[in-house]
Order: sequence, then structure tokens, then C-alpha cells
Amino acid sequence: MTGRYIAFDVETPNYRNDRMSAIGVSVVEGDEIVDEFYSLVDPETRFDRFNVQLTGITPEAVADAPNFPELWHELEPIMESGLLVAHNAPFDMSVLGRCLLDYGISWRPTARYACTCQMGRRLMPELPNHKLNTMCDYLGVELDHHHAGSDSRACAEILLHYLSDGADVRPFIRTYDLRRLCTVKKYGT
Repeated sequence: MTGRYIAFDVETPNYRNDRMSAIGVSVVEGDEIVDEFYSLVDPETRFDRFNVQLTGITPEAVADAPNFPELWHELEPIMESGLLVAHNAPFDMSVLGRCLLDYGISWRPTARYACTCQMGRRLMPELPNHKLNTMCDYLGVELDHHHAGSDSRACAEILLHYLSDGADVRPFIRTYDLRRLCTVKKYGT
């Protein structure tokens, strides 16, 4: 399947996973990454020590960052422009959905997406696991793990690897209900 793919990754400030502290987006067209976007996000909520240690993002780091509604004006045209893709996509889709709901932003009721982790389980069963860092090590993809910009680029590069090997994305497309916060159907159903 050729087209435009919007690989994205989010980092969260706490265990609730209902707000973003950073987002990265890498746009794939044809056989290359054609655009990238990264921003810290002021989640307007508390940070857990675990998340700070994992991501390195502190309340001080996001003090002057835009909040999600401010950033959404810039993100929406990008997110609208292709099939959403993420590694462990149900997590990223749920954070996106929760941010939209929490801020009362009306985007669309559903969004189609594909998950490079799920694809890897089927396309690369020889790996011991399909975590982002494991797949990047195996494929020789550079990764600064838990940095949303690096993670989104790595996701895009993994997708490009699958596509260059002739993988068909269509069997992996799912539909996420952004209001009920769950996957509601697979491609073709």
C-alpha cells in the first residue's frame, strides 16, 4: 500500500496516560521520510517521578511549551493527512483520544491506524520481542528511546523497512474510536 503515513509517538507525564508531555511526528511518503515535527507539551498536570526518569521531561522543561489545544492547531493538518502509525499504537492512540476528550476538542469520531509493533510480530517472528529498542537494534535504526521525536522517526524507519520488503499495510489497519477510546474494527470489517 503506497500513500502517506503519519508515524507519531507521545510521552506522558504520569501513570494516568491522559496527557502528553511531548509529541513527535514523522511523515512518510513513498520510500522516504518527508517531514518531521517535535514539540514538548505543557500537560497542565502533575509529573510522576517514574515518567520524569523515563523521558527526562520535567515540569520546568515544559514551562514555556504550548498546551495540547495550542499545539493541536499545528498538529491537526498533519494528523489529517495520512494513515496514523505508531509503535504500540493502542497506547499512543489512547493518549491522543484522551487529550482530545479532556480538552473538549472535536476532531473526528474515529481514526484509522496501523501498529508497527503488531506488524513486526507477524513480519519478523524470529525476534525475541518486538519492543521499539529491540527492533531498532535488529534493523540498525538509530534510537534515543523515550524521546518522542526519535521514537516517531524510528517507527517511520521500521515502517519503511516493512514496505521495502513488500509488506502490505492493509491487513494491519485498525479503526480507533476516539470517543470510546478503543479499537472498534479491523480493516475490511
